[in-house]
Amino acid sequence: MKAVLCSRYCGPDELEFRDIPDPVAAAGEAVVRVRAAALNFFDTLIIAGKYQTKPAFPFSPAAEFAGEVESVGAGVTTLRPGDRVVANIGFGAAREKVAVVADRLARLPDGLDFERAAGLIVTYGTTLYALRERAQLADGETLAVLGAAGGVGVAAVEIGKLLGARVIACASSAEKLAFAQRRGADVGINYAEENLKDALRRVTGGQGPDVIYDPVGGDATEAALRAIAWGGRFLVVGFAAGEIPKLPLNLVLLKGCDVRGVFWGAWTARDRAGNRANIEQILQWCAQGKLSAHVHQTFALAEIAQALHTLADRKAMGKVILRV
Repeated sequence: MKAVLCSRYCGPDELEFRDIPDPVAAAGEAVVRVRAAALNFFDTLIIAGKYQTKPAFPFSPAAEFAGEVESVGAGVTTLRPGDRVVANIGFGAAREKVAVVADRLARLPDGLDFERAAGLIVTYGTTLYALRERAQLADGETLAVLGAAGGVGVAAVEIGKLLGARVIACASSAEKLAFAQRRGADVGINYAEENLKDALRRVTGGQGPDVIYDPVGGDATEAALRAIAWGGRFLVVGFAAGEIPKLPLNLVLLKGCDVRGVFWGAWTARDRAGNRANIEQILQWCAQGKLSAHVHQTFALAEIAQALHTLADRKAMGKVILRV
């Protein structure tokens, strides 16, 4: 089978595309014929050795995928060949077939295509956990989303609306803001043209947002925190800007607010049942048309370098998908 391989820490253009042996399902596993694999910003970091997960070489990037069960190993009774499934495996999906522990696979609802399904778990899973479990976002509260046109940003806009929030989309261009508002955001802030702290206060009548969802980091983080409402919750989701900010803790004291880390990957290992319930909820919402699972662009498996550059250059609005 064909696979994209990272044999040493490198950039997107140095990844290899070659043949490797087909996987065989061990006891408790299923082999899945991958139809679509989704890329995330962290894939640009994992191949460069700049991510907390450091797989043994050689490995394939791409954490999440959708496809069809091809075979099952001994003891697997919940799946059979031909089942349409989706999973997040951390890395390893940029290849034609994968062997996966069967209980990590979720069945796809009818009518949900492979390309949209492949990009659901990481962005929407992270976001539902962040907004419901970590922030306890309540109906009627105000949610500000930084990087609102990216993969997790779009997810935060859409899930925020489903949970009953007034959503403020924050992004770096008018095009990105228009995109976020088409996904349901109530108002937009262009932080490339306007002071973010002042704008957040302006659009909330001076109160500030109750919850801030920050997958960006960099200069935007402190500016947003300075505008947060009394008793607000600031969610640290990621650092797409490349800079991990250092926050003055006096702001946390003066605002009476919480800064809450969102380490979704660790939570999924600690609460497998809770994560599975969230994923099943997301799949149903998507099948019902309540979530867009918007695909920015699809690439052939051999075009992974171009796909990763799209993410690294922050050009993607929604998900970047590899068609396998």
